[in-house]
Amino acid sequence: MGSSSVRAGRVGLAVLLLGTGAVACSKGASEESPKMTPAAAVAKAAKNVEDITSLSYRMTGKMPEEGRVKAEAKMRLKPDVAMSMKITALDKGADGTAEIRLVDKALFIGGGAAAAKEMDGKSWIKFDMAALGAAGESLGAAGQADKNPAQESTFLTGSKDVKEVGTETVDGVKTTHYKGTVSLDQFRDSLKSQSKVTREQREKSLEQYEKLGIDKFTMDMWIGADERTKQFRMRGAADKGPLDLTITFDDFNKPVNIAAPAAKDVADLAEMMKGAQAG
Repeated sequence: MGSSSVRAGRVGLAVLLLGTGAVACSKGASEESPKMTPAAAVAKAAKNVEDITSLSYRMTGKMPEEGRVKAEAKMRLKPDVAMSMKITALDKGADGTAEIRLVDKALFIGGGAAAAKEMDGKSWIKFDMAALGAAGESLGAAGQADKNPAQESTFLTGSKDVKEVGTETVDGVKTTHYKGTVSLDQFRDSLKSQSKVTREQREKSLEQYEKLGIDKFTMDMWIGADERTKQFRMRGAADKGPLDLTITFDDFNKPVNIAAPAAKDVADLAEMMKGAQAG
């Protein structure tokens, strides 16, 4: 079980980042109506999040305790939720790299050759999220693995000081840069006018940050003329250090196919626990 603790330690970092994926939609400044205020553009962006069925993105920045991180991920939201992410904690050395897959409500954490040496040739650990139940709390933010990462971008709708910074080019895409500050309480208040489904989805995205002790964010959004956010940044002070993440989006609503690792390479946590109890 010692090896499973090592792998589980990576789950909190990796799955937390799922919550940090973000996306929104709006028109670039050059195509906006003169009456379109920054707040209105951000509100429209939040509305269009509801139409996203899949996305892929890159992430860089700093996480509380973990330090510098980078990741690449893709996620399918409909008809069912599936996700794949490769993540590296740059300050953790050889133990800082892991791969995550969420398939059929099972979370797989892969540690490559290093993990295989510790687990009789098995390079992946399987966590059945439904079976874990309350025990899932021991995996940090593992419960966020099936949440839509697009929701974090909607936080800026609660800002009282959102403004347009200017136009900037990101990865060759011309964008309009918006910036503002928002507290979690302000964002929650802004949800009162939303539908029940939308409100519940966005309130779930608050949970991981509340657990980190973050109560306020400084946020930046770079929105392209295709009415989608090309890049997004969120900064906040957590109980155990600063959070500063930048998400750059590559694709939206394109087919995403994710398969579970080969059974021969997977160690099932439930079976490991049964074996330990029998022993």
